[in-house]
Amino acid sequence: MCGIAGAIGFVDESIVEAVGRMKHALLHRGPDAGGCARISINDATSTGVVLGHRRLSIIDLAEHANQPMHDARTGNVLIYNGEVYNFRELRSELETEGATFETQSDTEVVLKAYSRWGDACAERFRGMFALALWDARAQQLVLMRDRLGIKPLYVARLTRGDKVTVLLASEVRALLESGLIDRRLNAQALETYLWNGFVAGRQSIIDGVELLPAGTVATCDPAGNVQEQKFWSLDSAQQPGETDTAALGEELRQAVATRLISDVPLGVFLSGGVDSSAVAALAAQASGSPVRTFNIAFDEAAFDESQYARVVAERLGTDHEEIRLTESIFRSGLDNALSCIDQPTFDAINTYFVSDAVRKAGLTVALAGTGGDELFGGYSSFVDLPHARRWSRRLNQLPRPLRNALADVIIRLKTGTPGAVPPQIRWGKLHDVLDAEGDLLKLYQVSYSLFTQDFLSQLRMRRDSSTEYGLPNELVQQMHEAIESIPELSAISRLELSSFIGQRLLRDTDSASMAVSLEVRVPLLDHRVVEEADRLDPSIRHHPLGRKQLFKRLAMPELDHALFDRPKAGFVLPIEQWTRSAVREQVDALLTDAALCESAGLNAATVSRLWQAFQADAPGLYWSRIWSIFVLLWWCRTYRVSL
Repeated sequence: MCGIAGAIGFVDESIVEAVGRMKHALLHRGPDAGGCARISINDATSTGVVLGHRRLSIIDLAEHANQPMHDARTGNVLIYNGEVYNFRELRSELETEGATFETQSDTEVVLKAYSRWGDACAERFRGMFALALWDARAQQLVLMRDRLGIKPLYVARLTRGDKVTVLLASEVRALLESGLIDRRLNAQALETYLWNGFVAGRQSIIDGVELLPAGTVATCDPAGNVQEQKFWSLDSAQQPGETDTAALGEELRQAVATRLISDVPLGVFLSGGVDSSAVAALAAQASGSPVRTFNIAFDEAAFDESQYARVVAERLGTDHEEIRLTESIFRSGLDNALSCIDQPTFDAINTYFVSDAVRKAGLTVALAGTGGDELFGGYSSFVDLPHARRWSRRLNQLPRPLRNALADVIIRLKTGTPGAVPPQIRWGKLHDVLDAEGDLLKLYQVSYSLFTQDFLSQLRMRRDSSTEYGLPNELVQQMHEAIESIPELSAISRLELSSFIGQRLLRDTDSASMAVSLEVRVPLLDHRVVEEADRLDPSIRHHPLGRKQLFKRLAMPELDHALFDRPKAGFVLPIEQWTRSAVREQVDALLTDAALCESAGLNAATVSRLWQAFQADAPGLYWSRIWSIFVLLWWCRTYRVSL
């Protein structure tokens, strides 16, 4: 796991120095080693390539496995972030075809795989990766990103007169540190953030900086021309109907077993819920020695599930450690937690605190249960969205004035007398649900939106027309195509994977864990696991809804499933309580700063009204609404960014 930075095109000393600054900004991602390679294409025009790397040593810790890595036979040069878990099998295949190796690393396998198979090597990789590879023969830079988008890769195009340079980096903040990027918010990205609490789509929060889409290979020539080709996506024409679950069970076992390969200490995040327990159980099955598991405990009983994790660890025979996170630790570590955020998001700091605790306990690699709910129907969305869809279609047959009047009555009955800000959750969104007219994607977006459309119009200074329901128009079309011809529950799963996982959770996990130099592996999001799950008939995969019975049976047959017969609770910090106490002054200072609000595109009076309503315990205002605004303002102030 590492950080990469580079440039192609016009490359003079100022560009080389800028890449050096970007590389230094990625030190937290790779504290073990750093290197840089400069390749001249045309000295007369200062055309070239510069590639920088920071290494977190995981496999083959020797110096000869550092990067940039050169292929002496082809002249190719690679910088690479991630892990290819089937590298040993690929190495054996390459060796039978005459390849020789000088290291035991997966990096060299990636480099030689490209030399043998070209761009098609991406289809052979099983893992998480973002890479840049200089192809000496083709005289082009090849960029790749893994299928699910576990590892990030950002690109920016600079034009100065007739000179073009394309910059790339693992983080948006690294590109800002180049000193070559304007610190200007992108209006479209801001629109998606205010709706979702994270930036959705390829456009980053910084104007001109884009995220290479997941499952994509791109080539960039010295003139700065970039061409992209998708090498993976779930087949939108495939009708889920498979009833045999044996293949899925085998892929789950392989996914976890291959992710135990490491030359440094490794453990498993264990919350005590189904997903993390399943990963721990599969790891215990595959490992020849007791697996180390870690749980975060809280003083606040409503958030503490340590007793459940303790029972699971005992049944599995793991080497279990409990780490307590208190309000005082949260308060003292908040600045560091906020500093882990690469793009504004309301949901990264929980991962930061658990990652920081596990790293301090001596681990460099941790396995997480990310993806189980999305694949096997663990969220309430699998129950609520079909109900909302049916009622939305029925009530849309009423005249609009009557429908709106009925909605007002229902909202009042369900939520009571509103505060200074109307409820922004569940029943408070009834008007938006009805306006969605049964469209599943729109209903999904409404269900996860931070604010109603009415309040959002009051909160933002201006509306960006290139978005619809909090998503860029391009992404709306892609997501519609992915779900239009498949069963409803399968479609919801794809929406969860594309949006919640792909746009938010993976990005947050990457930035928060790498902030403390911890590699987090997510075996449930192995692409073969995802493909096998997607093929299954929904009646086998999802029913009974919310129980994840199939997943439990396949992943942990040795555990008593009654251990999980309790209301679902995700890993959430007591932020609502702490926002009202430990960090109240910090939040207040930013949310009442009118100039800062307006520079970030927010209506200062509306922000102030929202904050006052939250402090007054107005119904239907969860902490995430306040926290999302706080993080946005903190981020803009810290990185000197404005609209």
